[in-house]
Parts: sequence; structure tokens; C-alpha cells
Amino acid sequence: MPAFRLACLAYIGAALPGSTLGLLWPSIRVGLHQPVATLGVLVVFGVVASAVASTAAGRLLARWSAGALLAVGTLLTGVALAVESVASSVVVFGTGMVLFDLGFGTVNAALNAYAAAHFGPRRINWMHAAYGLGATAGPVLATAMLGAGMSWRGVYGSMGAALALVAGAFALTLSAWAAPRPRPAGKTRRPAVLGSLVFTAVEAGIEGAAGLWGYVFLTEGRGVPATVAGLVVSAYWGMMFLGRVLLGAVAERLGARRVLGAAVLGVSAGAALMIVPEAATAAAGLIVLGLAAAPVFPLFVLTTGGADEVVGLQVAASAVGSAALPAGIGLAIGASTANALAPPLLALGLTMCVVYRAVSR
Repeated sequence: MPAFRLACLAYIGAALPGSTLGLLWPSIRVGLHQPVATLGVLVVFGVVASAVASTAAGRLLARWSAGALLAVGTLLTGVALAVESVASSVVVFGTGMVLFDLGFGTVNAALNAYAAAHFGPRRINWMHAAYGLGATAGPVLATAMLGAGMSWRGVYGSMGAALALVAGAFALTLSAWAAPRPRPAGKTRRPAVLGSLVFTAVEAGIEGAAGLWGYVFLTEGRGVPATVAGLVVSAYWGMMFLGRVLLGAVAERLGARRVLGAAVLGVSAGAALMIVPEAATAAAGLIVLGLAAAPVFPLFVLTTGGADEVVGLQVAASAVGSAALPAGIGLAIGASTANALAPPLLALGLTMCVVYRAVSR
């Protein structure tokens, strides 16, 4: 199986369990006798584990092939789900979550480093679109399995077994994964690296905050009916998937940097539309933001990643930003109103524009 197809399969497999945690948590917490808020604590440990693993994977690629790291990381996610499926306490379950995020951080960094060295704009975007496809299918699959009478333990156990098979596929195709050619670290200036980390953290935070708080913003802040708001948020995530499929092909023709620059501006434009009090304009802004943000991270890694260790740091920064910034914006919404979502998104979007211009130079 070609490396590109296997890379997409790995992202789909990792996204399936990750996107079902929120759906399964009500059943999990009852079984483990935990309050709802426990999940927030566990997620913090998971984010830290993912960031540490991504950073370490970037350095390990100097010694290991991408295929070997992908096999180990994918196997670790499968083992983690097996541990969670038999957990009798929240400590064991939390250990499984940390193991999963260690494995996913490794897979995420290795895939992006390999893609930056071997894939063009279209394929790296399609690889990330595969993650969105898995994240979309995960809740549907979990719901179907629960409806068929399977417990949450069975759902995690089945997904763990599937990931173990994917790990086996990586192990059997090690020869197909030529080690990514690191770009000389000496040509990458430290300020540019730091700027790229700020950029990826902010970009991931914008994506996460818009998706997490978009429904509350539309219903409570703009008075959009619940059903319509749900469709708009679904369209936001749909644009994240569709944008990577379509704009990746456009970047292949027009150039990655040109499309990336337009997409960065588009994120701010979408956030600006969300500030408009009129409900339809605000809803359109959320959708525009999703479409514009779709290719930003893949194209940014492709054009600025540099050496493998830099890609690992960028992936780690993305994990931290996707957790910290939505949490901070949530505190702002709790302290005021749901309308507090749009101004921070615009401020972050403009910050992303400034940082991107500095890094590009």
C-alpha cells in the first residue's frame, strides 16, 4: 500500500476514538463513578502527553524511519484503547488516555514531517482531510455500535483492535517509508522557529474555539434557532473537510504560499463577519472562517516546517493552542455573554496575519 494511502488510513484510525470521547463520556463516568468535570482534568494530561510526544518524535526522526515511528505510535494508541476498555478506575482510564495521546502525538508529528518532505500541497491537505473524515465518522460509528447493544468498553476495544491492525500494516511496509530528508537546521533562524510555533498555536486555537463555541455564539449571542445553528456548525466542520480537499488541489496549481497567504487573510475576514450583529452575516462568517482555516496548517507545515524537529515542535504547539485558547475564550464567554466569541477570534486572526508576515520574511 502506498505511503500516502497508509498515512490517510492512520489519520482516520486515530480520529475515530478521539472524536467519540465526548459522546461516550456520560457512560464512562457512570461506570467509573466520576463527575462530569473529571474529563476536563484528564484532557489536560492528554494534551501535555501529546505535546511531549510530538516534540520527541521530531528529534527521533533523525535516527528512526517515519514508518518505524508510525508503527510504534499507532500500536501505542491501540494498546491505550485496550487499557481504557478494561479500566476499573479513573486512574487506569486516565493512564490509557495519556498513552493514547503519547501515541497520537508521535503519529501526528511523524506523518507531518514525512508529508512535508514527500507530499505536495494536494496530498498533505488530503491527508489532513482524512483526519476530518475520521472525526466525522467516529460519533456515527460509536452511536451505531451502542445502538446494537455494545457497551462503551466494547466500542473502545473494537477500535483498539483496528488500530493494532493498522500498526501491523506500518510494520509490514517499513521499506516503503524512506526517511524524510531533514532540511539543515542551521538555515532556520530561531526567531522564525518561535514565530512558527506562535502561528500554529494561534491557528489551532481559532479552529478549536470556533468549532467548540460556535453553537453557543449563534443561539445565545445572535438568536439563531437551535436547529439552524446546528446546521451552521456542521457546515463549519464540513468546510474544514471540503476546503482541504479542494484548496489543496488549488495550491498544487497556483502555489502553496499564494493559497496560504489568501487563507490566512480569509480567517480574519470570517471572524470580522462574525462581529456583525445581523444573524445571517455572523453565520456566514463562521462558515467562511472554516473554509479559510482548512488548508492553513497543512500548507504552513509544508512551506515553513524545515527540519523534522521543527515540524514536531509545530505539531506540539498546535496541540497546546487547540486546548488553551478555546478554554480561555470559554472563560471570557462565561464572564460576559456568548457574543464574546467573535472579538477574540478577530484579534487572534489579525495576530496570525502579523506573525505569518514576519515568519515569511
